[in-house]
Parts: sequence; structure tokens; C-alpha cells
Amino acid sequence: MSIQKRLVGSYVAVICVTVLILEIFLIVYVRYYYLHNVERSLMNQAELSASFYEQYFAEADLEEQSERLLKGFAHNSDAQVQIISSSGRLLQDSIGIHQGDPSMTKYVDVRAALQGHAGTWRGKDPATQEPILAVSFPLRSHDVIVGEVRFVTSLTDTINTVKHIAVVLISVGLLVIAIVTVLGLLLSWTITRSIKDLKLAADRMTEGDFSTRVHKRYEDELGSLADTLNMMASRITKSEQLKNDFISSVSHELRTPLTSIKGWIITLKTSGHDNKALLHEGLDIMESEGDRLNHMLEELLDFSKLDNGRIVIHPAPVQVVQLLHHIGKQLAPRAARQGIALEIQAADNLPVLQADENRLKQVFINLIDNSLKFSESSGRILVQASTAPDQQHIIITVEDTGIGIAEEDLQYVLQKFYKADQHATGSGLGLSIANQIIGLHQGELRITSEAGKGTTVHIHLPVKNLTIS
Repeated sequence: MSIQKRLVGSYVAVICVTVLILEIFLIVYVRYYYLHNVERSLMNQAELSASFYEQYFAEADLEEQSERLLKGFAHNSDAQVQIISSSGRLLQDSIGIHQGDPSMTKYVDVRAALQGHAGTWRGKDPATQEPILAVSFPLRSHDVIVGEVRFVTSLTDTINTVKHIAVVLISVGLLVIAIVTVLGLLLSWTITRSIKDLKLAADRMTEGDFSTRVHKRYEDELGSLADTLNMMASRITKSEQLKNDFISSVSHELRTPLTSIKGWIITLKTSGHDNKALLHEGLDIMESEGDRLNHMLEELLDFSKLDNGRIVIHPAPVQVVQLLHHIGKQLAPRAARQGIALEIQAADNLPVLQADENRLKQVFINLIDNSLKFSESSGRILVQASTAPDQQHIIITVEDTGIGIAEEDLQYVLQKFYKADQHATGSGLGLSIANQIIGLHQGELRITSEAGKGTTVHIHLPVKNLTIS
């Protein structure tokens, strides 16, 4: 069953039950209201008649005065009026004396009045079989019951009125159900239309078409889902583009050293036998290009392990000051060749970290290497390490005066495969790997930069309570 059918079915079911309960309540209440009003009206007339008798005819004989009383009681009433003796015998009837047994004690209201209580009876007229209501009230003479007065009225008009109101109520109920059904169809259509749009877009994305977008119809949960799906498609498209750029870049990066190595091999084969200088130069270049290839392959291997969660961190005590100075000495010759000042500033009282020293070294070398790569001659790279104010973290910053990163690229630089300059060397994995390694140390890596003014990388590493799996 479709969502639309379930929604409409649920709406209609709830409304039908609600309308049914209200209809039953209203019809019962209307019936009670009308019948009670008729009964109350007859009871008032009977009570007034009994009071009139007790005030003016208490000394007279009921049977002798019955005709006169009947005229007085029936004069102001449209109901049938009966005068009944204390024995239950019918003395007078406003529609005439009935032939046959004049005893009225078979009626409940008559017996109740003879016992001194007002009584009511609802049933059918023996002659016409129409529904009637009878009310009896005792007639007293000096607190002695000498008879009773009985008012009888037809309920046909009242019941017809109740039926007419019931028909109106039922019609209104059916109209409400019809309106709710139509509104339910419209409302469910607005919901299912958005769901169908989402399903259609998801089907296209399943087939690999990530250029499709979901039309956002309303500002609701489905609208938010449409935004999320569109954002996901955009990111997948961007990731696909980055992947393609990465493959192209890596292919170029691999081809360049391989071409260089192959070229020098051919050169050395033809001319390197007797030229030692040429031989050493070629071997140095091939060694350098081999290191370059090895570095790229290590990056790819690290990325694969990180992406699959297979990198294991081996924590051990790490002296951050010693580690940074060691890296500074290692990269100082390269910085000097490029004419860039590389400076390490680390407080001697830094606490000992529990971390994987080799992985941290990989992160710092990668960051400084990036700074060297994108800084011009006479530039400056400053590496600082200090304790955070909370004494629970060490803050390490790598700041350079390089070309910086454009604002529109800054949010993507930590994504895998991303390179702001597609023509720059490298795989675009270094910062992504560094960020994941810092994350495995339960730390945080943030980058601030301004195009043309340099870049600063902030690393926060916890000192204690490091739990690494």
C-alpha cells in the first residue's frame, strides 16, 4: 500500500471514528432534550392542575366535580387530559370515555400517582399504536389521595423532529468526512509528491547520475532532506572530480620521475662508461626521483590505511622539543638552499606527550614541506610549541610567509585529493593524512590563511588521558 493511501486511510479512519462518536452523542442528547422538554411541560401542567384542585376543590367530591375539573384542566392544554379516581377507575377523558375496562392501574404512571408520587410512562396508544407520553400526578384533599390527573400527548411530532435533526447531523457528518477525505488527498499529495521527487533523484544517483538535483518544494523535514540529498550529490560530484584530478595528477607525478629515470638510464648506457661526473650526476638524480616515487607511494599507502581504519597508533613518551629541533635540523639544508629562514621556538618546560613519535614526525615534516614548497626565497617559516592555558594541551603552530590559500579554497584543503593548484606537485593527500593522524591522537588541526600573506597551521594535542586504539 502506498504512503498516500496509508495517510488518507489514517485520516479518514480517525475522522470517521470521531464523527461517529459525536453523531451518537449529539443524536442521543437531542432525543433526550426534546423528550425531556415534553415530559417537563406535561409534568408542570399536571402539577399546576393538582395544585388548583387542592386549593379550590378539596372539599368537593372528585367524581361529582370530574367533568368540571376536566374542562378546566383541558382548557389551557393541547394534551389529552384524564381524571382518575383513587381506585384507578377512569372518570373523565378529554377525548371521551373509552368502552371496556375503565381501570387504569395497568399503567406504571397511574400506579405511581396512586401511591403519592408523580409518574411517567412512555409507550404506544392501544388504539392508534402511535408513540405517546403520559404523566400522572396525585390529587390530594387534606393530604389524602382522592384521585389523580393524567396528561397524555403524542410523541409522533417530537420523534419526527428528532429524526429530522438526526438526518441533518448525519448529513453534516458525511460532509465533514468528504471534506476531510479531499483535504487528506491534497495534503498527502503534497507529502508524497516531495517523496516521489526524492525517490526519483535517489534512483538517478544510484545509476551514477549525480548531476540531478531535488526540487525543494516546502520548508519542512522533506525540504531539509532534499537539501541534504542535493548537498550529498554536490559533494560526491566534487569528490569524483577530485578523484579524477588526483588520478590525472598522480599519473603525471609518476610519469615525470619515471621518464627522468628512464632518460638517465639511456644516457648512462650510451655515454656514462667513461664520464664519472655524468655517472654520479645521473645516479643522484635517479636516487632523488626514486625517493620521490617512494614518498608518493607511502602517501598512497597511508591514505589507504587511514581510509580503511587500519593505521595503528603506538603511543609512547615523546619529547616535543627534541622532536621539533630534530626535524628542523633535518630540513634546514633544504630551507637554506631555497633561501628561506626556518626557525624552531619551543619552550624547554613542555610536558611529555603520549603519542606516536613517527606519525607526529610525519605530520610536522609534511606541514613544513608544504611551507617550503609554497614560500618564495627570503621567506620565513616559524615553528612554535607551547603549553595551552588549561595545561592539558600542547599547541604547535607552523607559520609561513608563503603565497597563502584563497578563502574559497580554505574550507576544502583538508579533504582528500584536494589541491588548490592542480598544476602543483604532490598528490593532495598530505594535509588530509596529517589531519587524520592528529585526529587519531584525539587532537585538532586548524588552518588559517590569507592569500598573499601566508598560512598558519594550529595543532592542539592532549597531554594526558590519551586513549588510542
